[in-house]
Amino acid sequence: MSTMQNPFIARTAVARRRRMIDKAASVFAVAMTAFGLIYLVWILATLLVNGIGGLSLNVFTRSMGASGSNGGLLNAIVGSLIQTAIGTAIGTPIGLMVGTYLAEYARKSAFGNLVRFVSDMLMSAPSILVGLFVYQAMVLHTGGFSAWAGGIALAILVVPVVVRTTEDMLRLIPDTLREAAIGLGAPKWKMIRFVCYPAAKHGIITGILLAVARIAGETAPLIFTSFGNQRWSTDLTSAMASLPVTIYQYAATPNDDLVQLAWTGALLITVGVLGINLIARALLRGGAKG
Repeated sequence: MSTMQNPFIARTAVARRRRMIDKAASVFAVAMTAFGLIYLVWILATLLVNGIGGLSLNVFTRSMGASGSNGGLLNAIVGSLIQTAIGTAIGTPIGLMVGTYLAEYARKSAFGNLVRFVSDMLMSAPSILVGLFVYQAMVLHTGGFSAWAGGIALAILVVPVVVRTTEDMLRLIPDTLREAAIGLGAPKWKMIRFVCYPAAKHGIITGILLAVARIAGETAPLIFTSFGNQRWSTDLTSAMASLPVTIYQYAATPNDDLVQLAWTGALLITVGVLGINLIARALLRGGAKG
């Protein structure tokens, strides 16, 4: 009887130990999740409390000014939109083409692996290095700081995000769809254009929006490229204001009104990035249902 019970007792002890480990891991995961959420809510609440008090019509209708001049953030908001648009317009097509090449033409080639490695390295590189690179390569040789330099720095940050997303989304498409299109006589470029892109469009658009959300709050690259401008300016060949740089400059001043504008600018960027992420999630969910 004892020889029959021993294996059963051993299996019961193992099962009990596994349940205890599973429960401990679950409790730890929930605790860490709650810890992260508490700090996230704390940060957002602090930003909301400190930033909402500075919201006024002047913020959106007046340009930056000296302390006590009742200035706003109009030129910084417009400058951020312009430079983000430049970065997205330049970086998105490049990232889309490179991602398509990696997914459709170079899945296992040595050159494709090299491109993929460089793209992944660029994605994880500190953004300040990108700013220094553009400063050395462009600012010092084109007459100084400019919105073009800022946009190109942001474009470099956009490229690896779009590359990775495009490649991953295209790889998820079943090969049977490709074979069906090629079997009907379609050349490969038409198969990619009319079969692969429509099937992966929700994921690709999501990746583009996430890239926009990343560059919208970048400060370091713009300090070295577009630098900032206290006055209204839409000249792409000269220094241009941006919200991240303005926040950095105003937050370090001893003037309460400028610090308040820094909080308000941070709130605007956060709301904008949050909105972009919500749109991206909605598109991704819609693509999954489709």
